[in-house]
Amino acid sequence: MDLSVADPKGLIRESYRIEGIGDAECRSIFMDWALSLSIGVDAREAMRVVLATYDGAPEHPMSAVLTEGLSRADASGTRRGGRAARFSPGA
Repeated sequence: MDLSVADPKGLIRESYRIEGIGDAECRSIFMDWALSLSIGVDAREAMRVVLATYDGAPEHPMSAVLTEGLSRADASGTRRGGRAARFSPGA
């Protein structure tokens, strides 16, 4: 996957350029980034591409947010949304 697909609006790129950015701002940017991905783009693969691109900044809060997002996405397997996420089967 190309970086232009993984970060189509350059939101992650810009977050790494903001001096003094904190966790809360990075989480907000991450949410905007996730919503900006094109339909059909694998968010886990996009996170891997972006993390590999900014590998030289492991102490940056965005690296921590992306790593956490990737670990949660990998651990959860498939996402259950809508009614299925709120109610158990047969409810």
